[in-house]
Amino acid sequence: MKITDIRATTVAIPLEAPLRHANGGHWGRFVRTIVEIDTDNGLTGIGELRGAGAPTEEAIVGLRKYLIGHDPFDLEAMRFALLNPTAALYGNRGHVFAAVEMACLDLMGKSVDLPVSQLLGGRVRSSVEFASYLFFRYPADDGSGEVRTPEQLVEFALDAKRRHGFRAHKLKGGVFHPDYELECFQALAAAVPGDGLRYDPNSVLSVEQSIRFGRAIEHLRNDYFEDPTWGLGGMRRVREQVRIPLATNAVVVGFEQLAANIHDPAVDVILLDLHFWGGVRACIKAAGVCETFQLSVAMHSSGESGIGLAAMLQTASVLPNMPFAIDTHYHHLVDDVIMGGKLEYVDGHLAVPEGPGLGVTLDPERVEQYAAYFREMGNYTYDRDPHRPGWYPLIPNERWADPTYSP
Repeated sequence: MKITDIRATTVAIPLEAPLRHANGGHWGRFVRTIVEIDTDNGLTGIGELRGAGAPTEEAIVGLRKYLIGHDPFDLEAMRFALLNPTAALYGNRGHVFAAVEMACLDLMGKSVDLPVSQLLGGRVRSSVEFASYLFFRYPADDGSGEVRTPEQLVEFALDAKRRHGFRAHKLKGGVFHPDYELECFQALAAAVPGDGLRYDPNSVLSVEQSIRFGRAIEHLRNDYFEDPTWGLGGMRRVREQVRIPLATNAVVVGFEQLAANIHDPAVDVILLDLHFWGGVRACIKAAGVCETFQLSVAMHSSGESGIGLAAMLQTASVLPNMPFAIDTHYHHLVDDVIMGGKLEYVDGHLAVPEGPGLGVTLDPERVEQYAAYFREMGNYTYDRDPHRPGWYPLIPNERWADPTYSP
């Protein structure tokens, strides 16, 4: 089996409402670039990564000179071809390689009529549990979907729990003053007694604010406290003062950082990301290192469509040291680009697809619909909030530092 072509299509998939985070927001849509790789035996493998339109598509199709004639099974040779130190340093190819590897794994599974999980060592679970990824949200164009107050947060969380069965709940913070978000988090905890909790302000709290916030929630049923502050040094100081496991998808996203964390612990739970770590196999390798040193893992979400979600499911199904529900933004999407539309949760779980490869298939009509939507709407700037010009959620920020500032 040899690669004959590679294609890239950028789509924008609508969200129920704009999602707010510490640096800006997702403005009513996720932008993803779909990768398709054709082979000489008539198979096509699919992958995805965060999109930016033409620049991302050009980065993908620019790999033709490396990939045409390559056997998708030869992933190690491909890794060295695409991620040699100079290319990785100057070309930022890690995310691109992850999408290409995803498509090659899909091809491998299709060629032998097995799901990817069977190629990765076999499943230890047939379904994967997810947390209700909760955001503060601006209202949609029709005025619906706003999440700003503790009451709105609780209402949204309970509705998501009723519809999808979630038993773990993560609040994405760093949007408002920490005291206000503490009030929101405590209201959430009171509304879902017995369920797992986690709070993630995207590393924008000071060490001292992180310690204060962490101590205020120590008595709750926390799965972990995610990226309250920046850097291994800052996380280490918080870990020494707060009796909650710390988790990260920001300060341990590579093997050198993982080695440093093992040598001098700052983080207890590593949140693997298929793109941040450079692919499915890199995540499995990292999970193996974590298992050796008694560190737990979970998974971070990059705002994936059903393609990336299927890859996450295949990966998560083979990881023994993953005791937590994992993240996804998926329930905020209104549709998907795969045949049959969105995958359905059962009791907070998604079944690992049973079909060959990733186990999902592109829906050409949906792909074209959301490619046209991207052409209409364009990209957006992830780290800016047009409703708060000049906003940077770092200390000092006068509005954020004022506890009387109203959300």
